[in-house]
Amino acid sequence: MTDPALDAETLRERAVASLVVARDRTTLLTSCVEDPDLTAQHSPLMSPLVWDLAHIGNQEEQWLLRAVAGQEAIRPEIDSLYDAFEHPRAERPSLPLLSPQEARRYASDVRGRALDVLERTAFDGTRLTEAGFAFGMIAQHEQQHDETMLITHQLRKGPAALTAPDPEPVTPYTGPAEILVPGGPFTMGTSAEPWALDNERPAHRREVAPFWIDATPVTNGAYQAFVEDGGYDDPRWWTPEGWAHVRRARLTAPLYWRREGGQWLRRRFGVTELVPPDEPVLHVCWYEADAYARWAGRRLPTETEWEKAARHDPATGRSRRYPWGDADPAPEHANLGQRHLRPAPAGSYPAGASPLGVRQLIGDVWEWTASDFLPYPGFRAFPYKEYSEVFFGPEYKVLRGGSFAVDPVACRGTFRNWDHPIRRQIFSGFRTARSAEGA
Repeated sequence: MTDPALDAETLRERAVASLVVARDRTTLLTSCVEDPDLTAQHSPLMSPLVWDLAHIGNQEEQWLLRAVAGQEAIRPEIDSLYDAFEHPRAERPSLPLLSPQEARRYASDVRGRALDVLERTAFDGTRLTEAGFAFGMIAQHEQQHDETMLITHQLRKGPAALTAPDPEPVTPYTGPAEILVPGGPFTMGTSAEPWALDNERPAHRREVAPFWIDATPVTNGAYQAFVEDGGYDDPRWWTPEGWAHVRRARLTAPLYWRREGGQWLRRRFGVTELVPPDEPVLHVCWYEADAYARWAGRRLPTETEWEKAARHDPATGRSRRYPWGDADPAPEHANLGQRHLRPAPAGSYPAGASPLGVRQLIGDVWEWTASDFLPYPGFRAFPYKEYSEVFFGPEYKVLRGGSFAVDPVACRGTFRNWDHPIRRQIFSGFRTARSAEGA
């Protein structure tokens, strides 16, 4: 969404396109395996795929059919089954969930009605319908669950069920290893992005000291050096909580890595392969990212530093929507939307670089930051406090930038993700930074 003043017909077309793209992806993720794989729980960290499918439909019904259109509930008796706060993921397989056939039928019925609602809705009058917000929110919600379902596919045992072409080969990156971001103020967050979610709002000024940031995400090859230097056996590099977690969980390398015959292998969507040294490291938790940064004599960037590196244009002083400008993401800008099932090599997508030359800030891997997930000054929960507000606090760390599994509708320069610092099943990596006093 580039212009909050777009005419109603253009908004309608964008909303329809976003909803259709999301549903096509949901269909792919739930049709590439047999029903037993849909109803099974592949990890206690994740829901059965069939729960996600019906939950997508239930959220769409609650917000588009009931809240926007004022319609009666189709199946009010299932609301509690698909309430993410009422039932933890580990309990969901024991619930009387809709069968795969019922879930598909329900989601399809809701979608047909929602498109009728969209055709009749005037995009003004209420905050929920202004600029099509509710429809954009639901498209983002479905894409977020599509990413969750892709994580479940990665956790799933057995042969590959998904295929996608690899990213195009690129000339190895030979630019500077780090980029200096000048100090000074910049505008963080947004008050103008029509489909931005509550935790991205409002826009506000932040003062940032000068700092250096990695030009690309940390690679598998660089992280392997940390592993082989005994990084997982040396408490010097870990916070006390991180060291306790490493010992308790017996971590020795990123998730899905294993050492065999003198080589590092990884499992990726049912395929075992050599760990590619030039790709951004993937499936590391916050504690691992923080420990690597300490070992390298650096640190993780704060969330504020990350956003300034991604959005601030020193030539104009304004904050862009994306590192490359205000245009919506295109394939030359970033690795998004599950076009590929892996990150692109570090240094890819020069057309997506920031004004200062920092690459791959959007797409490829979510990037851990040093920051706790906290509200911006002037934050107001909308349209429900359970999206963001209940998660604010030191228990969650912020991730930025999106991954190859994120759709462009759910990824912006202001978009904020968060998770517990122990989580590794997510498509998470990182880059490092260092202060530049006097620069």
